[in-house]
Amino acid sequence: MATIERVDVYPLSLPRPDGAARAYRTSPPWLSVYGSRRETLVVRIVTDGGVSGWGEALAPVAPEVPGQIVARLLTPALIGADPLAVRPIVDRLRDLMRERGHLGGHQADALAAVDIALWDLAGKLTGQPVVQLLGGAYRDVVPTYVSGLPGKVDADRVAQARDWVARGVRRVKVGLGYGVRADIASVEALRAVHDDLRVAVDVHGVYDLADALRLGRALVALDAWFFEMPLAFEDVAGHADLAARLDIPIATGESLRHRLEFRPFVEARAVGLLQPDVGRTGITEGLAVAQYAETHHLPVAPHHSAGLGIAVAAGLHVCAAAGNLLAFEYHPTLFADVNRILATPLEPAATGMALPSGPGLGVEVDVDAVQRMVAT
Repeated sequence: MATIERVDVYPLSLPRPDGAARAYRTSPPWLSVYGSRRETLVVRIVTDGGVSGWGEALAPVAPEVPGQIVARLLTPALIGADPLAVRPIVDRLRDLMRERGHLGGHQADALAAVDIALWDLAGKLTGQPVVQLLGGAYRDVVPTYVSGLPGKVDADRVAQARDWVARGVRRVKVGLGYGVRADIASVEALRAVHDDLRVAVDVHGVYDLADALRLGRALVALDAWFFEMPLAFEDVAGHADLAARLDIPIATGESLRHRLEFRPFVEARAVGLLQPDVGRTGITEGLAVAQYAETHHLPVAPHHSAGLGIAVAAGLHVCAAAGNLLAFEYHPTLFADVNRILATPLEPAATGMALPSGPGLGVEVDVDAVQRMVAT
């Protein structure tokens, strides 16, 4: 029987063509801190027979932090374990800090990277794709929607939307939050691009209930697709109040790591669309969240933003295994870096991405590229 022999931890910071140094800043009106470079956490788990499984956590800021959790806390509990006992291992690792209240945050991010690596390893050891280990695929091509449409003025966003429509895209998401009147004008401009273009709006939790309600009513009138993160991320009651007053799905979930965090939103009927990020939940909990949503007749549209190729592949496997999938988020402006750590590239696709074939996640990691990008 194979056992886990080694865990390698790689906090990555991808060099920029302009040579910009690592730095962190906010990007108003959005509240979170962002990095000047693309950053992520990659983990490799190696058996005593030399077989490797790769995982990645969505860690766009200071990936060294969850990396230290993997190295100092999770690795000692992994050494000598049976790599095929994925769910028992993950449960045991989650319990390590449960008494201290650390089921989320950096602890969960670290566990997500390990969880993905364990599933990749189990697939390689058994010769099966991860989706087969999860019970089988509902689909071989995962439907996607275009997310982003960057730009400070509506003319730029409209030009991009027209280009996507010409390529067959009919579902887009735009990041707003620049004031209710400005946001309404942006959505009006995008809705005018094509009668069948569905437009979702993400405002990153910048509004209070009154302004979110004003914007939401306008989005209903404009037949928008869904309204993402309208309020402070932890405001369950506010989201429930908003959802009860608006005939548009309220979407949330990218900041949540497990079912216990999703539960109050679901039970309060505060959400109509769940958006777990597999780079934060891992595969085990990501699929569990999708199945939990399904018991409440809710769809999932997994979030994806700054993760690289391993996280994309993991997200695709969970999407393929989820019976209640709406679509997977596709960021065209962020996809250029996805393949920088892969020996065999994933193909970008604006309307649907093919599930990677082969054992495990179905992607081959470029070890040299990973080692070159370790953060310093």
